[in-house]
Amino acid sequence: MDDDTTRQYLTFSLGGEHFALESLLVSEVLDVPAITWVPLAPDHLRGVINLRGNAATVVDLGRKLALGTPGATTATCIIIVEREYDGDLVPVAALADAVHEVVEIEDKDIAPPPDMGLAIPPEYVQGLARLGDGFVMVLNADRVFSLEELAAGRP
Repeated sequence: MDDDTTRQYLTFSLGGEHFALESLLVSEVLDVPAITWVPLAPDHLRGVINLRGNAATVVDLGRKLALGTPGATTATCIIIVEREYDGDLVPVAALADAVHEVVEIEDKDIAPPPDMGLAIPPEYVQGLARLGDGFVMVLNADRVFSLEELAAGRP
């Protein structure tokens, strides 16, 4: 990546931690609709939702990232992330405790994730960025939303 590049990130919270996803990957943020349970799905897949006539798989990021699953609140929402699978753009719905804002972060301000001390498995973190007085974990969307990991759970 070019160190002078500035990108926009959607920030959100999950299990008391702060995260960011590159906003180009996010198509929309929705209130949580009815979720249809899918039998025999991995624990971190909550089911599917109807997204304008198409099914979108719902990923419980709290479970996927080993943060647990707190109860839903009025701030709980769904982040629709578009991922490419076999040449097609497929919507994936990710549960988040709350969405905050879109922020700009320069590539040079994203430090590599530390080997230890993170609240989540480090393979899911692209890096850490300073945001205000704290840090935000920038998620590696290719890893968090990979088809193989969504189907099978943690490696």
